[in-house]
Amino acid sequence: MPDKNELRHLIAQRVAKEFQDGDIVTLGIGLPTLVADYLSPKKHVTLQSENGVLGVGKSPRPEDCDEQITNAGGKLISLIDGGCYFDSLTSFGMIRGGHINATVLGALQVDEEGNLANWVVPGKLVPGMGGAMDLVVGAQKVIVAMEHTNNGQPKILKKCTLPLTAAHEVDLIITEKGVFKVDSNGLTLIEISPLSSLDDIRASTEASFKIDL
Repeated sequence: MPDKNELRHLIAQRVAKEFQDGDIVTLGIGLPTLVADYLSPKKHVTLQSENGVLGVGKSPRPEDCDEQITNAGGKLISLIDGGCYFDSLTSFGMIRGGHINATVLGALQVDEEGNLANWVVPGKLVPGMGGAMDLVVGAQKVIVAMEHTNNGQPKILKKCTLPLTAAHEVDLIITEKGVFKVDSNGLTLIEISPLSSLDDIRASTEASFKIDL
């Protein structure tokens, strides 16, 4: 079984397959930033960072890092040819104006109604939800990329118990175990990972779901 870091990369690799040629995509902090390393060279996908960057590239090598170029989480990033910087007003104008084709976010909890909770970490001091609230409402497609469980406890629930980032906005959930489509009818399992099985997914998912494989 892959270790935690390997699982995160496997999830990111699967997420990267979801984009279409010409898409503008915003990657949230944490696991979603790994997606930049797995984009197909056959598709022209432009990555945006909410702190004001358009044209985010792959993770830079240590010798190529510029400490002034970071994403919204403060992680060092690279910039593709033609990439640019701009202020937060412009960045959130893009996001709130519906100009982002897809966003990828991590989650603490997701439920069968497409509700997302990803900003309050129990027992820890957090600065706030950041731009996640704007992204899930403004982006045309919302993809949640996360590990399926937390210390063995399901993260895909019947009802979120943590404060919500947004309600009824999630379109797709991708974990190391499988892929769920989310719509007004609830959750539908559309893909099972080679690392998992239907019985495993049922045992580690609290939410109800249909199956369409």
